[in-house]
Amino acid sequence: MIHWDAGPGYVVAFSTRTGGVSTGPYDSLNLGLLTDDAPAHVRENRRRLCERVGADPARLAQNRQVHGDRVNEAIAGERGRDGDGLWTDEPDVPIVALSADCLPVALAATDGEPRLAVLHVGRAGLLDGIVRAGRDVFDGAAVRAVIGPGIGPCCYEVGDEIRAAYHARFGEAVIHGRRLDLWTATELALRESGVADVERADLCTACNPELFFSHRRDAGVTGRQGVIGYVA
Repeated sequence: MIHWDAGPGYVVAFSTRTGGVSTGPYDSLNLGLLTDDAPAHVRENRRRLCERVGADPARLAQNRQVHGDRVNEAIAGERGRDGDGLWTDEPDVPIVALSADCLPVALAATDGEPRLAVLHVGRAGLLDGIVRAGRDVFDGAAVRAVIGPGIGPCCYEVGDEIRAAYHARFGEAVIHGRRLDLWTATELALRESGVADVERADLCTACNPELFFSHRRDAGVTGRQGVIGYVA
């Protein structure tokens, strides 16, 4: 686990692929049910994930991620609503966002009442406004954020149309030849939305097969890691 110090009243961590029960290409802490991994293995991995951060797995809230811009208010134990973000201000409701090259992002209020959000930030969702939608759930409160492990500009080659769209939206800083810098684009989106305090892991999922699943590196046959957090 990679823990983030979000401040008093929060527990937030990013998972790696290690420490679970899955085998083969899903070895070992695969959190994704929408794979060919055994569902019983995934459920045990999620239980272990919750255990490691002191959360109740029965209260875990999770979306059905669709690469969009919807951020849902979490309901304890509810899973399967379409969306790419979850937020909560209710204590002891763990929320999770999964990824396998897309960026897991967490945001936490730093003034007023505690409030936490987790986002699945992919190429399409970022252009559609998932970061702004995540920021908006804080109702004007000051927020800090962290960008977790995801595919880096070292490995993320994209086509001309995608590069053009990102160049138009974020400028030259996010284009590296034929490769896209999703880390920097996400940071720029956070800062544009009013988040001044942004941390970055800058860990490439494609470059680190011993630590992370990667959809691109593994040609789609891979597991999912993610970010989990709750208001303590």
